[in-house]
Amino acid sequence: MSPEFDAGYDVSGRLLAEDRAGDNAPPLSVSELSGLLKRTVEDRFGHVRLRGEISGFKRAASGHLYLALKDDNAVIDGVMWKGGAGRLAFSPQDGVEVIATGKLTTYPGRSKYQIVIERMELAGEGALMALLEKLKAKLAAEGLFAPDRKRRLPFLPRTIGVVTSPTGAVIRDILHRLADRCPTNVLLWPVLVQGEGAAAQVARAVRGFSAMPAEGPLPRPDLVIVARGGGSIEDLWSFNEEIVVRAVAECSIPTISAVGHETDTTLCDYAADVRAPTPTAAAEMAVPVRADLLAMLAEQRLRMDRAVRRGAGQARERLDMQARLMPTPDMLLAPQRQKADDLSDRLGRGLTHRVAVARAALADKAGALRPALLRQHLQRAGERLDRLRPRPDYLTRRLDESSVALDRLSRLLASLNPDLPLKRGYALVMAGDRVVRDTGAARAAGIVTLRFADGMVAAQVGENLEKAAPDNISGKEKPARKLRPSPEGRQEDLFS
Repeated sequence: MSPEFDAGYDVSGRLLAEDRAGDNAPPLSVSELSGLLKRTVEDRFGHVRLRGEISGFKRAASGHLYLALKDDNAVIDGVMWKGGAGRLAFSPQDGVEVIATGKLTTYPGRSKYQIVIERMELAGEGALMALLEKLKAKLAAEGLFAPDRKRRLPFLPRTIGVVTSPTGAVIRDILHRLADRCPTNVLLWPVLVQGEGAAAQVARAVRGFSAMPAEGPLPRPDLVIVARGGGSIEDLWSFNEEIVVRAVAECSIPTISAVGHETDTTLCDYAADVRAPTPTAAAEMAVPVRADLLAMLAEQRLRMDRAVRRGAGQARERLDMQARLMPTPDMLLAPQRQKADDLSDRLGRGLTHRVAVARAALADKAGALRPALLRQHLQRAGERLDRLRPRPDYLTRRLDESSVALDRLSRLLASLNPDLPLKRGYALVMAGDRVVRDTGAARAAGIVTLRFADGMVAAQVGENLEKAAPDNISGKEKPARKLRPSPEGRQEDLFS
């Protein structure tokens, strides 16, 4: 053990701490030590400027910015409160070299020291260009600069919306150029074009024009011009901000970007449908020259008149040629006229002939109408009428003949009645619904029905009925009786 320990300290192990005589270093709490460190650091480094590369950048929901500044050998945490973050002229990104101005302080909760940034700028034009190229590559990868997204400008817009400063020379140049070329309605949306809040105002103006209704109190622009005069890259940086580029790319109205002079280029130029080298050139692109339009209309009117006259002249020539080839009215009507004259002559001769024929027929008929001829004709008609009158004796004879024929038909009908013989004792033999006409059919049927005048009886046909039959019935059929003609010449009744 070293001598200095032996002289001033008790090296024996102790369980409880106690004050010693002559000890001027009382124990401090962690909070007391952290407070001492905080005051010491803030007093010593109350104002510092750091150059470093941004790393781990994060924007909190409260609006505060958290990041780290680093170089090749060291890293320091940093924070920028919401008020200072709103005044930034660019959007911080990882990998961008900046110069941060602020003061050092400690964060007792983690035993860290950090810089509270009050102002932050890009560390030179090279860092600014690196940030610009990085943002350009990001937006190009999203397709915001694709050529197929570009739209054609309207030929003659009725209303043009302009996003620029109301006090600068840009708006005066645009209005003057529009008045010289083709006067049109202009809606100005005044914005800041440089400095704190300029990018947000420009983006809000572009989105405002895009959201205007077609039938609103103000006419919706047919074309939007985003314009600013020339300046350094720092002056034009608001038009490189991502919020402005996205607003221009998403605008539903065709846009012209006229930021800076011909050599100046911003990301807004890539996102717009057309880039103009100057604000004056944007006004020239927006509208045609009214005098040129009037001259073109006059020329078109002259060409139209010449074309109409030339067409009419050619049509007249063709009509004259066709008229010379067509027959004259006299030639067309000559056959009809000749036919009309011929029919007129034939009509006169035909009428004369018809009258002569009618006169001859009338004379012939008039000769036949003499009184003697009429009386003779009347006498012959009377004789025919007498012959046609009906005679009573003829009608009586015909009536007697008809009565005799009717009586004969009545007796014949009565003789053919099948029920009449049944009343005299005969029976009708039936097998089912058929009449049995011979012995063979009866034997085949076996059971037959005998129909009498007062009803029907069933009977069975046997084999030995001939032996049991009466003497007056034999197996042989009697010959049929010959019928004698009646005295009146009628057939004798079969059943009488």
